[in-house]
Amino acid sequence: MSFETEPFAHPDDSALERELRPSNLQQFVGQNKVKKQLEVLLQAAQQQQRVPDHLLFSGPPGLGKTTLAMIVAAETNRSIRVTSGPTIQHAGDLAAILSSLEHGEILFIDEIHRVSRAAEEMLYLAMEDFRVDVMVGKGPGATSVPLDLERFTLVGATTRAGMLPNPLRDRFGFTANMEFYEQDDLIKVLSRASEVLGVKLNDRSLEIIANSSRGTPRVANRLLRRIRDYAQVSKVDMIDEKTTSEALEVYEIDATGLDRLDRQYLMALSENRNRALGLGTLATRLGEEPETVELVVEPYLVRLGLIERTPKGRLITNSGLFAIGIESEPSSLFD
Repeated sequence: MSFETEPFAHPDDSALERELRPSNLQQFVGQNKVKKQLEVLLQAAQQQQRVPDHLLFSGPPGLGKTTLAMIVAAETNRSIRVTSGPTIQHAGDLAAILSSLEHGEILFIDEIHRVSRAAEEMLYLAMEDFRVDVMVGKGPGATSVPLDLERFTLVGATTRAGMLPNPLRDRFGFTANMEFYEQDDLIKVLSRASEVLGVKLNDRSLEIIANSSRGTPRVANRLLRRIRDYAQVSKVDMIDEKTTSEALEVYEIDATGLDRLDRQYLMALSENRNRALGLGTLATRLGEEPETVELVVEPYLVRLGLIERTPKGRLITNSGLFAIGIESEPSSLFD
């Protein structure tokens, strides 16, 4: 086998990255309840020859919300328009998008909880009555002109469902709450990704990567690419347990998926273990944005039982102290 050509030579990893994304519900791994519910909803809409109801996918980053939106478009054989909440800051921005949609088209709004209030109110009418009211003119002479829209399906994705106002949330015909992945499903994700990327690794390596992936397919695929890079530089053809462990150590990721930022977070709490620390205080100590700490760092630590989020702030548990080597006996770290 020639190292220069196999198995690590790739003409365009950005193209391969797109191939990693499943293109239909059959290829999509995990989230079985959501998949079944979505399958029924889409099949019913097809049999009734109508546009599917509006859909909302909520959950932590990296669990497949955007992928499912793409799959909805593929399964309904419709085009998809992609935008995000932060880019829709004026009602006119949203009106321009909505008025250009074709019948049955999918409008995907990522981070929909960050849509501006003015645009959000326009969205209520658009979702329910498929029309918008456009203001023409300025000042006392301004008039509201109704504009009918083609029927469309709005697919919203949010990492913070609690920030969505009830009137918006109630207009979605289906809400899916995405859950962290179990190890078996992550191994399936990694197996498919390794075939696409042309990476050869044994079963034990798959298990180690899956266990270090924080229950998140996006993290699993990222780790696989970094381990592939390490193996290529190390001139290793078949990635085994030793190579995988060495690569994770280089990237400062331990066997449970904790990285440098996680350990810094836990250390900050351990130094004040007798009192809770607020999110803002922790973010300042870590040099990160509060939203990053809350959405990226904390969910996995809570899931492992390493921290507790209380009304007064964050507290480290005995398992958290054990994870950073302060306590000698674990409690629920691997429960």
